[in-house]
Amino acid sequence: MNSLTHTRPVLEFHKAAERLKKVVNRTPLTFSHSLSKKYQCNIYLKREDLQVVRSYKLRGAYNMMSSLPPEQLQKGVVCASAGNHAQGFAYSCRKLGVKGVVFMPIITPNQKVSQTRMFGEDKIEIRLVGDTFDDCQVAAKQFTEDNSMTFIPPFDDYRIIEGQGTVAVEILEDLSEVDFLFIPVGGGGLAAGVGSYFRTFSPSTRTIGVEPEGAPSLYEALKAGHPVTLENIERFVDGASVKRTGDLTFSICREVLDEVHLVNEGKVCTTILKLYNEDAIVVEPAGALSIAALDDFASQIRGKNVVCIVSGSNNDIDRMQEIKERSLQFEGLKHYFLIRFAQRPGALKEFVNHVLGPNDDIVRFEYMQKHNKETGPALVGIELKLKQDYEALLENLNKYHINFTELNKQDNLFGYLV
Repeated sequence: MNSLTHTRPVLEFHKAAERLKKVVNRTPLTFSHSLSKKYQCNIYLKREDLQVVRSYKLRGAYNMMSSLPPEQLQKGVVCASAGNHAQGFAYSCRKLGVKGVVFMPIITPNQKVSQTRMFGEDKIEIRLVGDTFDDCQVAAKQFTEDNSMTFIPPFDDYRIIEGQGTVAVEILEDLSEVDFLFIPVGGGGLAAGVGSYFRTFSPSTRTIGVEPEGAPSLYEALKAGHPVTLENIERFVDGASVKRTGDLTFSICREVLDEVHLVNEGKVCTTILKLYNEDAIVVEPAGALSIAALDDFASQIRGKNVVCIVSGSNNDIDRMQEIKERSLQFEGLKHYFLIRFAQRPGALKEFVNHVLGPNDDIVRFEYMQKHNKETGPALVGIELKLKQDYEALLENLNKYHINFTELNKQDNLFGYLV
């Protein structure tokens, strides 16, 4: 095995795969007819969304926990997570018969708390602490130390990385020739493990890590030459949005990944909807990252064997409206305006009859109240059938002397009003 540098332990992926054999699903590597036709190549999806806990995170958690000395394991284990890591951790506790304590932020949705409890049953205790993940993690580590237990991190540990890397073992057993491999990146555990295995056993494969544009922790770390803490991140792609990449994962990823590519969150949303509508595949935002990147590599992957890792499907149905909204805005089909209508009869009717195009639709209309309770400007949401209709809409707004502000181009104002 390639240990990457002489100071690191050997990553024993095949031993980890044996350890996990009776616990994880061997997820399918599925040929995608629709994507292959679109990009004129052979695209395969590694379906970790079909994992027993609906994400790959079980692999790393179980691998680390089952590697601990029995006496250490029996003292109990702790994790901090509001997502997939918590569920993989909980399932591992039940399978190994050990006590586990899961720390989650107070704001964690009930659905995620319930899922974690379902996978862990009577082997886990859930503690809701702090308003942010950082607060929650501090409390979890302090609890771990006070009770002489073992902390199971989400990504920055060799045994976690080794476990996540078993995804790569399965891929190459099913498809020996892979030209391009797209890997979603959050903290970097999956990318470090899978990238290491491919660098050793399929060095000709071009491995590409994919991060959300609003949380480019590994991308910025590679630019700086060391991990950096991002001041603000967009948390929409929650399974891949971290302020700081891991120290271990960074040191490995910079050696085994050929490139780290950023994808806009709106593009991720469009991808989620297309996968659902065209292929009946339900994925979470992080699970769509690898496929969302394909448009930007269309010319490079033509005629090649391409694998995209679909990392998970823990998507709350309540988020679908937001996903649709973000997709429409990204595709240029939904726009918001503040419009100050002239205070005269027929102004609104003129707007509808003359300013809007035949296929334009008002999907939101709300008058804003001034402090003196007089009617202020109207918040107007307009959905277009075609992206190119937007220019005609702007021309009509100016032609009829409508006093308007484009909210989509005013980030702070958009966030406050919409």
